Amino acid sequence: MSTNCLEPSASEFIAYLRDVRQLSPHTLKNYRRDLNSLQQWCDGRNIEGPQALLEADIRSWIGSLHRKGLSGSSIQRALSATRSYFDYLGRFHGAERNPAIGIQAPRSARRLPRTLDVDQIEQFMSSEDQDPVALRDLAMAELFYSSGLRLAELVAINLQDIDLSSGLITVTGKGNKTRSVPVGSVAAQAIQRWLSVRPHTAANEDAAAALFTSSRGQRISVRNVQARLKLRGRRSGMPQDVHPHMLRHSFASHILESSGDLRAVQELLGHANISTTQIYTHLDFQHLAKVYDEAHPRARRRKPKED
Repeated sequence: MSTNCLEPSASEFIAYLRDVRQLSPHTLKNYRRDLNSLQQWCDGRNIEGPQALLEADIRSWIGSLHRKGLSGSSIQRALSATRSYFDYLGRFHGAERNPAIGIQAPRSARRLPRTLDVDQIEQFMSSEDQDPVALRDLAMAELFYSSGLRLAELVAINLQDIDLSSGLITVTGKGNKTRSVPVGSVAAQAIQRWLSVRPHTAANEDAAAALFTSSRGQRISVRNVQARLKLRGRRSGMPQDVHPHMLRHSFASHILESSGDLRAVQELLGHANISTTQIYTHLDFQHLAKVYDEAHPRARRRKPKED
């Protein structure tokens, strides 16, 4: 028999979040779902009320969510809802403790960024279209891959930021930090071709200073860049949608694969902490493992001999 150990306080808590805290319907729906999950877990163990819940009980519930396959972020949200619920009980119902306060969600497996191999890069970049828009799109794509830029960094580039004679470009990254990064010869040529057809008329002063502009004379937008790269990928027959970060990841992976210099890749990407850059060592290891499996005589699986 259901004991409804969290009621009516759980419903009061949700109403408080809605009426006083004015949280979004989406957040309220998620919090209600999380508390329902805890309610069902309590009901199965005949726990009579929230005051009877111990830290060990919350850990056991979280463990059950993990075994069901919930992601780390979903479990973290469930813990957040539970902590907030017990904070509410302490503030309005005199509850003396919060059994969820010291519990952490299991860490989610970190997804490796998707990259393109060198042949796919060549396929993506190949084009004979001399239309100004096509030349602009190619210049943006080449610059992403050549210099490992973030999307926000590329759209913010001004004409004065790039020096093709020295092969350097100055960009402003996260935390308003500037860095100079090299521009490869192929990217420099693509940019020169774009500059030869770049419209001289601009909608405003900001657009007039921008390296990349839209067909409407504005500084090109983040969404426009994303859409143009996606379209280019589909037209070139790529097996997956191509986005700016995929080109940035491919840049980092290919540089590290060839040089092995993690510090240099960190500087080129503009990462504040090398731990952020270290994810590319996993990509590099995957490549090395593949080479090993294909090349080492004792790595290849052998078919068992028939009797």
